[in-house]
Amino acid sequence: MRNSDNRPRLSRRAFLKVSAGAVAASGIAWPKKAQARGTGKLATLIDLSLCDGCPGMDVPACVAACKTINRDKIPPVADPIPAPWPRKTVEDWSRKREVSDRLTPYNYLYVHRAELDVDGVPKTLFVPRRCMHCDNPACATICPFAANHKHENGAVVIDQDLCFGGAKCKTVCPWEIPQRQSGVGIYLHILPDYMGNGVMYKCDLCHDRLGRGESPGCIEACPQKAMLIGPRDGMLAEAERRAQQMKGFLYGRDENGGTSTFYVSPVPFDRIDATIQKGPGRPHMRPGVERQMAGTDGLGKAVLAAPAVGLVAGAITWLSDRKSRVEKEEKKDV
Repeated sequence: MRNSDNRPRLSRRAFLKVSAGAVAASGIAWPKKAQARGTGKLATLIDLSLCDGCPGMDVPACVAACKTINRDKIPPVADPIPAPWPRKTVEDWSRKREVSDRLTPYNYLYVHRAELDVDGVPKTLFVPRRCMHCDNPACATICPFAANHKHENGAVVIDQDLCFGGAKCKTVCPWEIPQRQSGVGIYLHILPDYMGNGVMYKCDLCHDRLGRGESPGCIEACPQKAMLIGPRDGMLAEAERRAQQMKGFLYGRDENGGTSTFYVSPVPFDRIDATIQKGPGRPHMRPGVERQMAGTDGLGKAVLAAPAVGLVAGAITWLSDRKSRVEKEEKKDV
């Protein structure tokens, strides 16, 4: 439900977080390169020989669990949603929350059905798709506000309080995973008509549940035990063992410089990729994807720093104006 009176308030803490991110982006102190440390790092294994798409269910159990866990993640959307100048592009999925056959701001996991012909025999595979949680994610290193982090446990998480919805993370993601919801987020209180355009959303590997010692909801809900989670080295070894055992194939170990998601399949991934109707919210599965911006992260940050500096200038102006208004109101009360 839309609510024009439910814009998030810009707290002093949020302001300081934004300022710190923008200062870092200006080159005074770049945020630490988001890179997996190797200790305590988790990874997931998705075995396509086991996933059956949950026949008889409206949506697969993993998708339903993910939707339930994240159903209240996005706050009420502003009405009307500001149309940022000059593009005037607004992305609003708030009236299509039930969509489950692609990635959206309200759906972080979907299952692709791949119809294949294997040596003349029809074969169906079901392929859960979500963020790969890359080892050295360009989406995290490029964010001008350091809103995207690669955590030590392997999860790549977007901080909703810091994200301005600029979608640079989506641009550098080879699978274009993050999805934008306009009309929410901190940009509404800075320069909503000129800078920012909402918040980017994607799977965070149930980061909060991991912190409580629980498994991600999708893994816990899978009736086929087609998904596993554990220490990265162990998951990789298990993925390689299963791929060898089924004389199959492995995806995610080398793609984009390495990820924390390993798929094993009895069918080559280029053949699975050929069955995918690519488009927004439906990422390809092309083997051997190279990391975008490899070797050019610094240049990319410099280019992206300009809007960040502009935004923090807007934040400072807002805070200054607010202080003046408070002082005037206090004088009236005297």
